[in-house]
Amino acid sequence: MVKTVLSALREDLEKEARSLGFCAFGIADAEEDPERAARLEAWLEADMHGTMGWMAERAHHRRSPQGLWNEAQRVIALGMSYAPAHDPLALADDPERARISVYAQGADYHDTVKKALKHLARWLVAEADTRGLGEAGVKVFTDTAPVMEKPLGAAAGLGWQGKHTNLVSREHGSWLFLGEIYTTLALPLSTPARDACGSCRACQDACPTDAFPAPYQLDARRCISYLTIEHKGPVPEDLRAGLGNRIYGCDDCLAVCPWNKFARTAHTMKPFLPRAELTAPDLADLLTLDDPGFRKLFSGSPIKRVGRNRFVRNCLYAAGNSGWSALLPQVEALRADADEVVAEAADWAFHRLSA
Repeated sequence: MVKTVLSALREDLEKEARSLGFCAFGIADAEEDPERAARLEAWLEADMHGTMGWMAERAHHRRSPQGLWNEAQRVIALGMSYAPAHDPLALADDPERARISVYAQGADYHDTVKKALKHLARWLVAEADTRGLGEAGVKVFTDTAPVMEKPLGAAAGLGWQGKHTNLVSREHGSWLFLGEIYTTLALPLSTPARDACGSCRACQDACPTDAFPAPYQLDARRCISYLTIEHKGPVPEDLRAGLGNRIYGCDDCLAVCPWNKFARTAHTMKPFLPRAELTAPDLADLLTLDDPGFRKLFSGSPIKRVGRNRFVRNCLYAAGNSGWSALLPQVEALRADADEVVAEAADWAFHRLSA
């Protein structure tokens, strides 16, 4: 009887999730997967997490959902599409423009996804009680907690972890924001996704900084997304040229995935549609941003979290890579910036443009 009620609840839960904008839905077990935990440990032991110390500090929580919350029985894995209508690689050869990762061109996904997750969790608690299942425990997460979102998404059947380590969906390609609801309800499990990368290595070959030591392995220390967002100090000089004109994140390994041909922009949530001023921003203008100007431009954007200094540092690397001498006045002005990292980046860019 309880199994029948849980099965019906699962079906209705998926319908409710889709009504909230989630286009991908699945259920995974909350118990530890030894293979998944071992991969995490090996990655950390190889120091591939770079300066992201929190990855190691809370590894015991990341090993499994129950390591974070021992009462959890299931993980409700969900995805929202942010499939772009434009080519993410279109600005690759335009030195006057800066490239911002597709996911950051719209509103902050944390707010949109978490709001929907909380709504769905409340619905689940109320329905479980109404259907005689008692008080259901729930916890919601999206990106900011010690949760292995991509492996859990794969276990829940949303897609598989491709050779670029990101989740790949047959229906939505590489363009999914992920969120999870941990619950004490023993909902019926989904069938895990099967790897469909085959012999393709497009993502591996596309990486401009060789961040993949092997298929299915990412060395964050060489990843442009890590370097432009998470890394706080100067970017190693041997990697700066590889940044090109990317100033926040990188879409290259995602954009070349053949499975993206099935992704439909009709599934893209309205808040994730790009702001016009962020699709092809003028690099010269970005170099003049002070802190108030930065905060105003990126209000409501995930870019705001890196702060003005790190952002302008990235813009200076792009300037140095541009070969565009018209940027010299803006670059030279930043050589005296109060932030040492910005000043060093400006000095590097100045010498590159003056050569």
